[in-house]
Amino acid sequence: MVKRQVPKPAELLDLMQFKKPQFNGKKRRLDSALTIYDLRSIAKRRTPAAAFDYTDGSAEGELSLARARQAFEDVEFHPSILRDVSTVDTTATVFGDTSAMPFGIAPTGFTRLMQTEGEIAGAGAAGAAGIPFTLSTLGTTSIEDVKAANPNGRNWFQLYVMRQREISYALVERAAAAGFDTLMFTVDTPVAGARLRDKRNGFSIPPQLSLGTIANAIPRPWWWWDFLTTPKLEFASLSATGGTVGELLDSAMDPSISFEDLDIIRGMWPGKLVVKGVQNVEDSKRLVDLGVDGIILSNHGGRQLDRAPIPFHLLPQVVREVGKDTEVVIDTGIMNGADIVASIALGAKFTLIGRAYLYGLMAGGRAGVDRAIEILSDQVVRTMKLLEVASLEELTPEHVTQLERLVPRAVSN
Repeated sequence: MVKRQVPKPAELLDLMQFKKPQFNGKKRRLDSALTIYDLRSIAKRRTPAAAFDYTDGSAEGELSLARARQAFEDVEFHPSILRDVSTVDTTATVFGDTSAMPFGIAPTGFTRLMQTEGEIAGAGAAGAAGIPFTLSTLGTTSIEDVKAANPNGRNWFQLYVMRQREISYALVERAAAAGFDTLMFTVDTPVAGARLRDKRNGFSIPPQLSLGTIANAIPRPWWWWDFLTTPKLEFASLSATGGTVGELLDSAMDPSISFEDLDIIRGMWPGKLVVKGVQNVEDSKRLVDLGVDGIILSNHGGRQLDRAPIPFHLLPQVVREVGKDTEVVIDTGIMNGADIVASIALGAKFTLIGRAYLYGLMAGGRAGVDRAIEILSDQVVRTMKLLEVASLEELTPEHVTQLERLVPRAVSN
């Protein structure tokens, strides 16, 4: 029998500690977010459907994005034991300089439509965290303003080669003059992918109002207040801003882009030149032979060719073939610090996050981006400690098994 007694008031006070209320609504909701998916849920509640779906969606049936995320979930880790991990070093060296974490912020277009602080919030948060920030050609903040927001951090620029080559050349010169240290030459967008959510939502720049968009906006007045009371959207490269996103991309992109364009840009750019959107081993080898400083395995977040190769699955083979000769970076589908650790273990020098950062931005502006970086950083450190590795250099392919879900069917003769 359990002996029972009447509790003493003093003991009750020790057993019942009341949580101090948090009256700051933004801080309260961001503190409640423990994962990137939590930030996504908050972002969806606070952002009009058209803007949220532009960020959240991908091309066609959205198979590429779903498969990329599933590939990271289909990871089995193999931890060591009895190693001192009281402190771990998460410092990465990539493209000639360091980053406090093995991830940086990927280029995203039309970012101020997600939340009005846009790239300024991303660049400022990246600088504070000691990680790189990448500005997109289709960004909504100028090269110079991003530099001002992140004056001492690493800024990278993502370049589309456009039909009017002079526009692209001028952007390269401006980024160099502003001290950006790395240029991402993007090769997977000869035309825009079929972003069906955008078409169904009638998503355009500037937003076009309909009964549906008005009804969707009513419970989100803060977004419209921010949009209507802050400076007009300006793009790094486009002088005309009317039309759907697909129409804007198709008017700007050039399907005739070639290796000759890569050579021209290489001659113009004084910093590190990396190629983004590589999706097979053969192209990786050719780019290494051409002397690029790095390649980024990416299917554009699933936003271009649906059913494209899964970058995380492609990573080990590319690293085996060219990893000794160039730096291999990966993006697409990263939603957890464990995804980042697995990528580094399989040979990636670095990783890039896009949607994960934008979910934080939509959830709470600059503070939301800080929270997204904090969540991923905590997950990176915790995963490394549980694997019992004290630095990124100690991560090896032996720490990771990619479990097979999609296996190519054998070809019969």
